[in-house]
Amino acid sequence: MGHMNVMWYVGKFDEATWNLVSLFGATQQYMKSENKGMVAAGQRIVYRKELLPGNLVHVRSGLHEVKEKTIRFFHEMINSDTGEVAAITWLNGVHIDSQLRRAAVMPVEMRKKAEGLITDYQPQ
Repeated sequence: MGHMNVMWYVGKFDEATWNLVSLFGATQQYMKSENKGMVAAGQRIVYRKELLPGNLVHVRSGLHEVKEKTIRFFHEMINSDTGEVAAITWLNGVHIDSQLRRAAVMPVEMRKKAEGLITDYQPQ
């Protein structure tokens, strides 16, 4: 089709998620040493402007809500040359015990760091 397909949008949003959660301590090292993880429990994507192979993009992210076991957040994919929002995704993430494969309470310090990242910004 000559444009960036869904696989690439989702992949870039996934990379942005790992960068976002690492800001509040949900790093690969933490997950491995504590047998924890983060999983997406829901995702909605809206495509606004077509991206073509080779377009330079950046992603703006933010947290909207932090609870004991869950977070609600967003990413906006922006065409770096035009400044236009190409796609937006809203996600619900769950902190899990990776051995039990069940939701698990996030450490208090992690929740506090995450709460410090909450924004009122609403992607349009």
